[in-house]
Amino acid sequence: MTPSRTAGAWTLLAAVSFLCCCSSGWCEASRTSGSTSEGSKQENGASSLERVKRGWVWNQFFVVEEYTGTEPLYVGKIHTDSDEGEGNIKYTISGEGAGSIFIIDELTGDIHATARLDREEKAFYTLRAQARDRLSNDPLEPESEFVIKVQDINDSEPKFLEGPYISSVAELSPIGTSVMKVAAIDADDPTYGSSARVVYSVLDGEKFFTVDRHTGIIMTAVADLDRETQDRYELVVKATDMAGQMGGLSGSTTVTIVITDVNDNPPRFPQKMYQFSVSEGAAVGTPVGHVMATDADMGENTDMTYLIKEGGDLFKVTTDVETQEAVVSIKKPLDFESKRTHNVVVEAVNKHVDPRFVDLGSFRDQTIVRVSVTDIDEPPIFQPAEGKVMEVQEDAKVGALVGVVTARDPDVKNKPVRFSIDRSTDQEMIFYIDPDTGAITLGKILDREIAGWHNITVKAVEAENHVMASHSTVSIRILDVNDNPPELATPYEAKICEDAKPGQLIHTISVVDRDEPQSGHRFYFTLVSEASTNRDFTLWDVKDNTAGIRTQRSGFNRHEQNVYFLPILVVDSGPPSLSSTGTLTIHVCGCDTAGTIQSCNATAYVMSAALSPGALIALLVCMLILIVLVLLILTLKRHRKGQRMAEDEEDMRDNVIKYNDEGGGEQDTQAYDMSALRNLYDFPEAKSCDSGPDIPSDFSLFKGYIRKKVEQADADLSVPPYDSFQTYAFEGTSSPALSLSSIHTLSTTSEQDFSYLSDWGPRFRQLAGYYAPGNPEEEGS
Repeated sequence: MTPSRTAGAWTLLAAVSFLCCCSSGWCEASRTSGSTSEGSKQENGASSLERVKRGWVWNQFFVVEEYTGTEPLYVGKIHTDSDEGEGNIKYTISGEGAGSIFIIDELTGDIHATARLDREEKAFYTLRAQARDRLSNDPLEPESEFVIKVQDINDSEPKFLEGPYISSVAELSPIGTSVMKVAAIDADDPTYGSSARVVYSVLDGEKFFTVDRHTGIIMTAVADLDRETQDRYELVVKATDMAGQMGGLSGSTTVTIVITDVNDNPPRFPQKMYQFSVSEGAAVGTPVGHVMATDADMGENTDMTYLIKEGGDLFKVTTDVETQEAVVSIKKPLDFESKRTHNVVVEAVNKHVDPRFVDLGSFRDQTIVRVSVTDIDEPPIFQPAEGKVMEVQEDAKVGALVGVVTARDPDVKNKPVRFSIDRSTDQEMIFYIDPDTGAITLGKILDREIAGWHNITVKAVEAENHVMASHSTVSIRILDVNDNPPELATPYEAKICEDAKPGQLIHTISVVDRDEPQSGHRFYFTLVSEASTNRDFTLWDVKDNTAGIRTQRSGFNRHEQNVYFLPILVVDSGPPSLSSTGTLTIHVCGCDTAGTIQSCNATAYVMSAALSPGALIALLVCMLILIVLVLLILTLKRHRKGQRMAEDEEDMRDNVIKYNDEGGGEQDTQAYDMSALRNLYDFPEAKSCDSGPDIPSDFSLFKGYIRKKVEQADADLSVPPYDSFQTYAFEGTSSPALSLSSIHTLSTTSEQDFSYLSDWGPRFRQLAGYYAPGNPEEEGS
């Protein structure tokens, strides 16, 4: 390519750019087209390293962006060596922007730009050039590609694409603490000139923050940033291209920096003293008042706890986590008469102390809470307050003194007190109390074995104001006296073998006593006088409140006597000494050679005494009751038997048994029970017949029976005129009794004559007419 000699500033600039490109190694000499050369190489078989004569002479073109002239901007010129200036060659271009943005002079090869170009939109264009014979339009050189690069100018200002910015930094941060980084983008070409070289500066807020000129990092400029004074700052950061030189373009953004809190302020009470009042009757846990320390910090740096430094005996303090208040409440009951004013020192302490700021001072503060106790009318107070325990002998007389309860009015006036017993705790009214002195006396005889303790409630009220009342529990222990004799622990029974040896231990017995002597029980065992002379058994007192029974002889015979009753006398140690008698039952049993009991007889022999009269009477009563029950059962059975017989005799009514199912005859005994028909009445003639064919064909038995019944019915005028008539319509194929059907009777072949029915009375005359033999002529007609 050969630059033209067209004058003008833009043309000169393009030429200078071209020279710069050539000096930088951008200039490029090549053949017109590698495709044609390669084709000739392939056809001629030439080596790939063969030097081919250059046909095109041109280079990469440059055009300055944002051209505002009225004439098309000259870009460059294409030229081929075969062009001798005679006008026989035509130059054409194709590709990006060809014909619209870029035009070419076909005769000279000069290229011009007709539109205003913007490098930020498109940095270069790729086109193809072709030289042809003007007459034949044949290509003279292969088509070749070239580039038109848009030359950058500083026409874009820096922009903060992520702005506006917001960040935070802790208060009291040292100078140079990094806050955040901002970045501006310049659309100009960073590889050409300084159009895209951006520097940063702070326009507003430079007193407290700085920004690194090249990196855009914002840092603190002072060390005393105080959130409590100012908690945020608004900065304006500017970015300038051309490295900040004159004529550079710039853009700006806002940066909001929030100052975060650190625990650099201690809690402080607004007042050095708070005053509250509370009634002496307030319950434990009742809040007295609320105090609160303030903290200039925020968030968890304001969390604090409260402590009581002085006066913590009667009061306590808790922290309300929601409001951060100190709640002073009652820890123990207050007493106006003892102390009327209390001073409580409350201290507030930060929970989260930053060790970096310990040297700033103590992160705690104190205040005084003065509590005034107001007087109220209080109920009497028992002494002792937790109740009293009294003791009394169970044999104490009615009216004996049990004990005395005391109570006083705690108020300054000290009014008189009256006493009474809550009868819901002493419903039997065993105890009484003197209303003035509080002395408790006995109202009934006691029995420790029934109730060893009595818990009663004593009520004390002010004499002038019964509303002021208090209660106390009095536990009364009943002391034991020896008023119950000892008894054998259980009804003891023992078994011995017939071949028991003398001195053999049969059983060990123990004693129970309902009394509880202070010195403990001591029991003595002996045989009663009636049994002390027996030669069979002896009693041995073990001296530990038990006794053993031993045999005195050998050779017991259970067939002669298999049970022995041994009465034992038990005496306690008193005072006074009490005794009782118990019986040990000894069974004589048969044993094997190893001494194992096999069986025991039931015959008994009483050593001590015969059966008592009461037992005999009870036995006789039981026997009498059994006899009466047996007689009642026998009488009831006889009564039922007689009633059944009477019912059988009276059951003389006619049984109408209907057989209207024409089945298989009398031999069909499974469908119907024929016993009622055969055995209902005692007919001697029927009984003598064993089979059906022997039954008379004229039914004389039935006729006589029916006639007898009809006569009875006609003679009896006290009953309704209802005839008892039995219908036997069972017609089987093998029935020997033939058919009694009215249908069969009316047939012409029937030999049965029912004319006798007219003799039965007026009620049967019409029936006889139905069964009278008809005139054959009438039937035929």
